[in-house]
Amino acid sequence: QVQLVESVGALVQPGGSLRLSCAASGSIFSINDMAWYRQSPGKQRDMVAVINNSGSTNYADSVKGRFTSSRDNAKNTVYLQMNSLKTEDTAVYYCNAKVVRLGEGLRWYAYWGQGTQVTVSS
Repeated sequence: QVQLVESVGALVQPGGSLRLSCAASGSIFSINDMAWYRQSPGKQRDMVAVINNSGSTNYADSVKGRFTSSRDNAKNTVYLQMNSLKTEDTAVYYCNAKVVRLGEGLRWYAYWGQGTQVTVSS
């Protein structure tokens, strides 16, 4: 199977920065899109950033210009650099990966990380 393990979140002051990482391991042939989502209490889980295996990215309007996603394909790892953090960025952040497993042709499966808490507060 496949596991996604996220880095530990943190308490950050407004205006601060934090970098999250998410490493995939297991029976992986390749990974298509990797993405970050976030969810606040009582709200739905929303996409924050998506990066394909060529490095092209898309971001939610609320984070454009502040967040940057990157990936290291050799390490099956995706990163989210968060700058100029705001209190409204407080949420549990989840990584997501569309994984093609070994020996299963081109079919991909979606996997989620366990989630990591990011709190922006003074």
